[in-house]
Formats: sequence, C-alpha cells, structure tokens
Amino acid sequence: MSELTTRAGALDAADELAGVRKQFVLDEVVYLDGNSLGALPANVPGRVEDVVLRQWGRMRIRSWDESGWWTAPERIGDRIAPLVGAAPGQIVVGDSTSVNVFKALVAAVRMADADRVEILVDATTFPTDGYIAESAARMTGRTLRPVTPAEVPGALSDRTAAVLLNHVDYRSGRLHDLPSLTAAVHAAGAVAVWDLCHSAGALPVGLDEHGVDLAVGCTYKYLNGGPGSPAYLYVRRELQDRFDSPLPGWNSHAEPFGMRPAFEPAAGALRGRVGTPDILSMLALEAALEVWDGVRIEAVRAKSLALTDFFLECVAAYVPEGRVESVTPVAHSERGSQVALRCDDAGDVMKRLIERGVVGDFRHPDVLRFGFTPLYVGFADAERAARVLGEVLR
Repeated sequence: MSELTTRAGALDAADELAGVRKQFVLDEVVYLDGNSLGALPANVPGRVEDVVLRQWGRMRIRSWDESGWWTAPERIGDRIAPLVGAAPGQIVVGDSTSVNVFKALVAAVRMADADRVEILVDATTFPTDGYIAESAARMTGRTLRPVTPAEVPGALSDRTAAVLLNHVDYRSGRLHDLPSLTAAVHAAGAVAVWDLCHSAGALPVGLDEHGVDLAVGCTYKYLNGGPGSPAYLYVRRELQDRFDSPLPGWNSHAEPFGMRPAFEPAAGALRGRVGTPDILSMLALEAALEVWDGVRIEAVRAKSLALTDFFLECVAAYVPEGRVESVTPVAHSERGSQVALRCDDAGDVMKRLIERGVVGDFRHPDVLRFGFTPLYVGFADAERAARVLGEVLR
C-alpha cells in the first residue's frame, strides 16, 4: 500500500461529510463528472413514484393545491437559497438555465438608463450564454462586447448597461472574484448578472452579502437534481419591483387565474415565472435537495479544496512528468471544484479512463475535466483516479 493510499484512508476516516455518501446511488466507479450531471440521491426514485402514481395518478388536478404543485417554484427556490447565500423570497425555480439567462439579461438592460448602450459578456463563457447575450443585445438595441473577467474593470464605463459573467469557468475550473467584480460593475452604474452553474452547491456564493443583482444557475450539477432538472433565477429583493421580464406568462401574472388580456406582473420573485411548471422534474429536484439537510456549504468548500489539492498531489506522483499540465489555478481563492488537465490525446485518454472505471469528461480540444462533488466523492476516489490516469498515460 502506497503512502498516498494510506493518507487517503486517513482523510476519509476524518471527513465530516463522509456519511452523506450513503444517501446517493453509487457503484464501484469513481464518478468525477458531477460538474456535468450529479449522482442520483437515493430518496428520489421513491418520491418520483409517489408524484406519478399518487399525486398525478389518483389525485390528478387536486394536486395543484393539495400536493403543493402550485407553490413549488418558490418553495424549492427557498431550499436553494441558503446554498447560494440568499434570503428567502428571491429565487424562483423553473425553465432552463438558457431561458433564465435570457430573462435576467434582458431585464437587466431594461433597468439601465437608455444612454447605456453596451452589454459586456464573459468572452470565456459557456457558448449558450454568449449566444443569448448576442440575441439580447440585438433585441434591446445594444452592442455586445466580449471581455475576459479580468478585463471587466477596465472595460466598464458610463456606456455599460449590464455585465454577464460566469462564477466558475466551465473549462478550467477557475473561480472568478464575484465580490470585487460585482462592486466594480455597481461603481460603474451597471447591473451585474452572474451564472452560477459551476459554483452553486460546491462553494459559498454570497449573493445577498455581495449585492449581486441577478443570478441564474442549473440544478443538475452539484445540486444533483437530475438530467434536465429545472434551473433557477435570483432577483435581489430591492430590484424585484423593477424586474421587467421579457417572457411574461400567465404564471407570472398578479392574478394567474383572472385570464385578463393585459399583463400585470406578480409581486416579488414570482415575476420570474413564465408558464406551467415542469412538476415531475421539479419535485424530483425537491427530493434531491434533501441531501443538504444539516450540511454546511463551508464544510463542502473545505473538503472540495482538500480533495482537489490531494488529487493534484497524486497526479504529480503518479503521472509521467510532462504528460499533463493543470490549467486549474493553484490558489484556493481562484479554484472552483474541478481540476482540468491539458493532455495532447485527451479524448482517447478519457475513453480509456472510463473503460477502467474512472469517469470524468473531455472538452475540445485537449482538456480532461475531473469534477469533485464533496457530498459523495472521497479521498480514496481521488487517489484511485490519479493512479489509473498515471497507468493509462504510461
């Protein structure tokens, strides 16, 4: 047994989150792709069966009231709120991340003065955010300017209406400085919109603390909500009466069942609703969020950093020198919860890793991504993944 294997065992034995692992459906595979799709919480299948067979099958239309379907978007939003540092009443769940990015960015531009004619967007963003920002700019008569997060402070001006940024870079795992960038956006008089897809459930966000205006995120990564589970939209309380959604629907009307021809927005975060909620996936998400009961996000962050530190140490020990290069920052203040390794034949290497029971993913052209979900990934997993990687690359 190697020294690293022994250390992994000791670290797992001392892990305060180790007991959470049994709440997931796992096998012998080392699953390091939770930054794309989280593992299945064990309580979800039974809950979905109840929703389908009892609530839908027997109660049918009564479930909108008696089973709480109607209030699910805001109720589940309040379950997510502590994980991103938000007080209740500011998050509504529904639609996809892409749709919520559109709602948030157009609403942000509508809040800005008419002479603010430019939108800044993260040039390294996940492609969809860029596509939507381009469309939002065309629709609102603004120009779009892609800049890296590091360039944002210098790019801000009295022309800036809104800024759309990613909290964690999906390729490299780099964590951007949300507090200082939000402050810079506000100092320029613009509106800050953050995409939290790769940070929510992995590290503290502090939306309220740092005065973030609008934020969106998915729930199928570190929140383990299931494939295609609904996303969420955060609207800071002080801005809710100014939030003018580009997608007004009957579910965001002040009187949804009034069926009135003129739209009157609901009060609060409910303005972010659009149409009928996707109940099956939404209630599966609600069940999945129960794994967070009693879990501190600060403990998750501490374990995440320890796991990624240990994995990088194991990679250095097991992988032939010069075979991979980490593009994930070493500094804890700049690191999310994944490790990205550049490797010439990354696509083929990942296929071979998966064949040997280590599941990460590949990003074109040469990046191996390993996502560490602290609720169910342990130090022995990190050691084994690095050891198998070393064997594959020899």
